[in-house]
Amino acid sequence: MEEKEIIEIKEENEEVTEQQIEETENGIEISNDVIAVIAGVAVSEVQGVSSMSGGFAGGITEVLSGKKNLAKGIKVEKTENTAKIDVNIIVEYGSRIPDVAFEIQNRVKKAVESMTGFKVEEVNVHVQGVNTNITKQDNNNNQEENEPDTND
Repeated sequence: MEEKEIIEIKEENEEVTEQQIEETENGIEISNDVIAVIAGVAVSEVQGVSSMSGGFAGGITEVLSGKKNLAKGIKVEKTENTAKIDVNIIVEYGSRIPDVAFEIQNRVKKAVESMTGFKVEEVNVHVQGVNTNITKQDNNNNQEENEPDTND
């Protein structure tokens, strides 16, 4: 086969694929909640994220239902084929916040785009707090070790 024929075949295949995608996308509606859960799973895999910050109502729902809410702390705005995602997190003490935020943006964008076909225009990361429980426990252990022995 000549190179020209190969190019023509590829162009024909691309047209068919685009038509098939348009036909299937017209019949499928993806909920904001589905996108939020996909983003939540991607965020939970990032090292340095202590938890999601979902507010009072999200916490009560999680306690009453007994299930972990994977969409907690995530807000999704979508149009026909684009999405904007806001992520609210609590970072572990000692983590470098710009690195954690950058990793969240990359993972969320990749996961949502690959699973839904939406183009993710924005992933905004809002750091709501820092989890310092680890530091408090370490300090208590250090104080106990450094206290003089009074049993002598």
